[in-house]
Amino acid sequence: MKLFTGKFSVYLLVGLLLWACTVVLAQTKTPQFKVLAMAEPGGHHIEYSKRARLWLDSLAAKENFAIDYIDKTDAINEAYLANYQLIIQLDYVPYAWKPEASAALEKYIDEGKGGWIGFHHATLLGEFDGYKIWPWFSDFMGGIRYKNYIGDFAAGTVNVEKKNHPVMKDVPASFLVKKEEWYIYDKSPRPNVDVIASVDESTYSPDSKVKMGDHPVIWSNPQKKAKNIYIFMGHSPVLFESDAYKTIFKNAIFWAVKK
Repeated sequence: MKLFTGKFSVYLLVGLLLWACTVVLAQTKTPQFKVLAMAEPGGHHIEYSKRARLWLDSLAAKENFAIDYIDKTDAINEAYLANYQLIIQLDYVPYAWKPEASAALEKYIDEGKGGWIGFHHATLLGEFDGYKIWPWFSDFMGGIRYKNYIGDFAAGTVNVEKKNHPVMKDVPASFLVKKEEWYIYDKSPRPNVDVIASVDESTYSPDSKVKMGDHPVIWSNPQKKAKNIYIFMGHSPVLFESDAYKTIFKNAIFWAVKK
């Protein structure tokens, strides 16, 4: 028995062919940009990094960009970084980098080879694990040095200071971060960076004696040619339950990747 005959069968065949071509094109479409995401292979932040990867992979599939993940800097050099239009330092410390890798990152950012987004652990600046502070990275982050943190965590309200910054598009004027360590530094980076948001230490719950007064948590360094933004919050996977946080993260990607 013939189910379809005549013109209808021709239309059906053409429709199926068009659909098949669309699928093939979608699968072979060139990514609009490439991202290098760095995260440590273990430690206290591994659950955040795992959750971030799931979210990033989903966003990349939806928005058509590609991501490569690394958990050590050994492969990094100038030629390696030339493959990427954006570096995301998810939770990767600014020490123990091989000399060639650190030099390549400095050149990438100083010369504006691509964009950079850093999270949380990127401001763990000081003497750790036998390594000295990375002076360039400290200057990049506003000349700060890590001093202390809230080891038992606290919720806190973040206030947006630069509401018109592209990374703050569709972000409320203030939002709650349910669980964070809240690093403090030897000084505020404010004089040396463009502060975009800060945490109100009076909203800590539970309260803590670990405070620094003026406490920026999102900022950018306009002295660098690369578009860059540091976002302190990045310890707990519960951050990905926050629409505000996910919006900031997404906005940061598409802002930083554009020259």
